[in-house]
Amino acid sequence: MTGPTADLAGLNDATERLVAEVATLDDAAVTQPSRLPGWTRGHVLAHLARNADALVNVFQGRPMYPSLEARNADIERDAPRPLAAHLADLRDSADRLATTTARLTDDEWRAVVTLRDGQRDVASVIPLRRWVEIELHGIDLDIGRTIASLPNAFLDRAPEYLARRLADHPDVPPVELRAEDGRSWRTGRAGEPPRIIVGTAAALVGWLSGRTAGSGLTAAEPLPELPGL
Repeated sequence: MTGPTADLAGLNDATERLVAEVATLDDAAVTQPSRLPGWTRGHVLAHLARNADALVNVFQGRPMYPSLEARNADIERDAPRPLAAHLADLRDSADRLATTTARLTDDEWRAVVTLRDGQRDVASVIPLRRWVEIELHGIDLDIGRTIASLPNAFLDRAPEYLARRLADHPDVPPVELRAEDGRSWRTGRAGEPPRIIVGTAAALVGWLSGRTAGSGLTAAEPLPELPGL
């Protein structure tokens, strides 16, 4: 499988794993802090559900979120819910997204869409974008997942995606990322000799996503500070 078909399969598997893990929690655990500053686990779960609906909006030609304020208000509203409500919302919102993607034509997958903050990309990137959300926020929930436990199928796709999001960013110096499996990616500003950063695909994903400070990476110079995703 190639393109969105493979990413949709990875996304479906990741979503099922996440729902199964969340189902082991209880109402008290949902109210406990996540790894994201100021957010409980309930905030993370609410964000994941609302993000799925936001991507349906994108596919249907609507703004991803009505506004930043509306996005934040929805998350705050939904965060305190009991576990059962979060689980139902996770499943239902994921089903709505899956139903929407199943109906897309080849031309619709190739179409350019508008994402958050006016970012534009081809629709076929959205399944991978959502897959990244599921895997990384699964770690943020602090219920046992770590960067080291990310699945190989995800690590085959995520480093290139995360590097591309920082390409030509004015605040990121030129870097060449080298995975120990032989893959490499250039990102950051152009026009200067790049810093070489080497490590496993998981270590690169941890740093590029802001989930680690660069643990497991080696470089001749200090690692640059990266902007948030």
